[in-house]
Amino acid sequence: MFRRLFGRGQDAPRDEQEAEQEEQQVQQSLTKSRQGIFGQIGRLFANDDPITEQLFDDLEEALIMGDVGLETTQYLVNRTRDRVNRYGTKRAREAREMLKAEMVSVLQEHAGKQLPQAHPYVVLVVGVNGAGKTTLIAKLAHRYKRYGKQVLLAAGDTFRAAATEQLETWAERVGVPIVGIGQGSDAAAVVYKAIDAALEQKSDILIIDTAGRLQAKFNLMQELEKVRTIIARKLPGAPHECILVIDATTGQNGVLQAKAFLKSAEVTGVAVTKMDGTAKGGIAFAIAQDIERPIRYIGTGERMEDLAMFDSHAFVDALFAEK
Repeated sequence: MFRRLFGRGQDAPRDEQEAEQEEQQVQQSLTKSRQGIFGQIGRLFANDDPITEQLFDDLEEALIMGDVGLETTQYLVNRTRDRVNRYGTKRAREAREMLKAEMVSVLQEHAGKQLPQAHPYVVLVVGVNGAGKTTLIAKLAHRYKRYGKQVLLAAGDTFRAAATEQLETWAERVGVPIVGIGQGSDAAAVVYKAIDAALEQKSDILIIDTAGRLQAKFNLMQELEKVRTIIARKLPGAPHECILVIDATTGQNGVLQAKAFLKSAEVTGVAVTKMDGTAKGGIAFAIAQDIERPIRYIGTGERMEDLAMFDSHAFVDALFAEK
């Protein structure tokens, strides 16, 4: 069962049934990971063989292969070894829960910050092109609307061809209004107009899309800083949340690309998309350790409903589930 039934920021309370449904979604989305590297790790710790140094060598190799990253892998292996030695654990099966506890600890390390309550609540979404920003925005809008929130979208990616049209299509499917000017326009002008519209329409949530063209990194970061300045000037304290979108299928490259956004965007949390499309679920641990921001959401499929609030216990349990 999901340990956290209540979200932060503007997430509405989830009842037990909804939490269990999201747990099932996460478990299903991690099927490839469970059948791949993490199935291998599970088998290492599934017997009563004596714990040897070879076990930790095999664990380290598997974690690296699973996109956990070298530094995070070494941290997990060393912490698990320390626990084993501290408690005098002798059998591999007995060390399984120790490894899982250390994995949960890594995922929870930066998860303590409480997000503010505000009206309108402004969510800025950033990330490289192709990471799934537009789809995430649509899923967020659908989620908020399901909770009875009045949602407005802002088409702030004015650089990518057809970005505004793509977001408009999603807005129509979700049934929420959108503010956009078109390709080539000033993103800050779109945001300015969108905030005015949110105030006039008494919107509960304003979700703002942004450009993600890392090939023009300097200009992109300048634009993001300008957008943030406009938002803060119009609504002191906003944006209240800045979500960095990372494509799980890009592995360590995705983490490296994402780091470019941390300073200019002042990221508050991460959404991991396309987790169902990779056998290397370890990317979540690398994100938590390297990005140093909490994972807020996980994309579990292509449907509008396929978005779950991230729960570290449920995620780790799903990686080691036997079914």
